[in-house]
Parts: sequence; structure tokens; C-alpha cells
Amino acid sequence: MFSLMGSGLLCAASGLVLLVVATATDFWMQYRYSGNLSNQGLWRFCVGGKCHPHTITLAFWDATRAFMLLSILSSLAGIILGITAYSSHAQARRARSAGITLLVAGLFVLLGVSVYTGVTVNFYGKRYPEWRFSWSYILAWIAVILTISAGVFHICAAPRNPSSSEESHVANG
Repeated sequence: MFSLMGSGLLCAASGLVLLVVATATDFWMQYRYSGNLSNQGLWRFCVGGKCHPHTITLAFWDATRAFMLLSILSSLAGIILGITAYSSHAQARRARSAGITLLVAGLFVLLGVSVYTGVTVNFYGKRYPEWRFSWSYILAWIAVILTISAGVFHICAAPRNPSSSEESHVANG
């Protein structure tokens, strides 16, 4: 049980780091604009090495930002629950709760990158002939895999029939 939870915590921590980096960096997409290699992230765009905040508010950026921030918060909560499962009397419940929280975090990331993908392909793909997704975007997809895997590991680590000692601690505690 502890090896699955340890693997889950490792995946969750790695996923959280990737989520933070992906959300904060400006390399979700690269394209050519006026002959310069340009890139953009969720918060700003860079042309010719100079970065500027997004001046227009588009719903897909707001949705992607919101999903990414929610995934970071959910992932952090899942990690905390996973860590406390090691020292808790209600170990199975905490491990299960951590797993569910991490699965929700993975769903938030999946929704965020899916929204970004759909709009980018349909809008920017037609506007800029030379464009591509970049490394921040790829890190977000890797975070999806790690976070969902962490949730599955935690759920699998929780015993289906808690031991009688755990039940007595929960009942007395």
C-alpha cells in the first residue's frame, strides 16, 4: 500500500511542478509574426524578444487560466491529503480522498488544455500559417498524465475493506 501511495505522491508532486511551470510560462504556442518568431502563453505574448500582457480578454484564455489554476489548487490539496494518509488513523479514507482530489485536478488540466487546443487549432491555425504548440503546452499534457496517474495510484492504494484496527480508531477518534 505504501509503495502505491509513494508512487502516487511522486507523480502528484511532479505533476504539480509541471502545472506551475506550464501555467506561468509563455511558450504555449510559437508562430511567425511580421517576420519575427513570436510566442504566447496564458498571461502574455512575446514578439521579437519583448513580452507584453494580453491586451484583449478572450473567453478561452480565461477558461484555460481558470482550469489551470483550479488544477494547481486541487493537486496541492491532493498532495496534502496523500501525505497525511501516511500518519492518519483513517488512512484508507485519506488515500481515497487524495486519489479523488488528484483525479479532479487531472480533469481540470484536461479541460484547460482541451479548450486551448480547440481554439488554437480553429483560430490561430487559420490566422498564422507557420505556428506550432510549444513546450509549456506539452508540459501541461504531461501533467495531465501524471496527475491522473497519481489519483489512480492513491485510489488503488486504499484498501477496499479497512482493517478492524482502522475502523476502531475511526469509531473511537
